[in-house]
Amino acid sequence: MPHREQEILMLRRELEILMGERQTLLRVVGAAAALIASLESKHLPVRAVESADLVATSINSLAEDTLQDALDAVRAEIQEDDDDSK
Repeated sequence: MPHREQEILMLRRELEILMGERQTLLRVVGAAAALIASLESKHLPVRAVESADLVATSINSLAEDTLQDALDAVRAEIQEDDDDSK
């Protein structure tokens, strides 16, 4: 097999690995977003609130499309609580 074809094959395999890892990370982020959205911070220990805030801040820094992909990956819907909007 010529050298160029080997390089193309290796790059294709690496891309497949990276896409699989992306899907896994999207599921993790989507699940974390759904979990954070469902938490009541007043019922959590201070250290848990700090950790949740770190996760939420990281999630909020994602591009909107990426976050939507993550939510879609776990089929999660985050709805605003009607009580919070009043």
